[in-house]
Amino acid sequence: MPEWVLTHSMWNAIFALGAPLAEKILRPAVVYIALVAFLRVFGKRELAQLNPFDLVVLLSLSNTVQNAIIGNDNSLTGGLVGAFALMAINYLVVRFLFRHRRLDQIFEGRPTTLIEGGLVLERELAKELMTRAELLTVLHRQGFEGPGDVERCILEAGGTFFVQRKLPAADQLQHEEVLARLDAIDERLAGLAGRG
Repeated sequence: MPEWVLTHSMWNAIFALGAPLAEKILRPAVVYIALVAFLRVFGKRELAQLNPFDLVVLLSLSNTVQNAIIGNDNSLTGGLVGAFALMAINYLVVRFLFRHRRLDQIFEGRPTTLIEGGLVLERELAKELMTRAELLTVLHRQGFEGPGDVERCILEAGGTFFVQRKLPAADQLQHEEVLARLDAIDERLAGLAGRG
């Protein structure tokens, strides 16, 4: 075979679409919508990656849906069109939801309070399919020893945790302020006694 034929078939394999352009755009759109729906149904837990199982699921998702997105087309152009379609769909959805905050709240879901006033809300924890050990791991990662140190812990709709430290009681703050003032008075008296 002449060299120009081999070169032509190589470039053809790299750039020629193996499927119609409309299909290359429709496939990622359907997969995108399905994945968003699945993540909404299966909850915030998958996004939070609380344990190795959740991480494995997220890593496997991309490989699982790869063929659904590109079909039997392994061309460079087909992959780029699929990637562009995914990015464009995401951009349009995010832009649309930004302008329609009410819809954004419906799609994204609501945050879940897991700790209130140092007490673990077991019912909410069970609703998110979280164990106490997983919650403690989250607290330890953020520098807390346990639920007693936490005023509020919220699992946000996007899978992140907001943890608010418990503030000392007002009487404890007043007590510490009085002690600090007494220490300052002692220092002044010691300074005056040293002069005389």
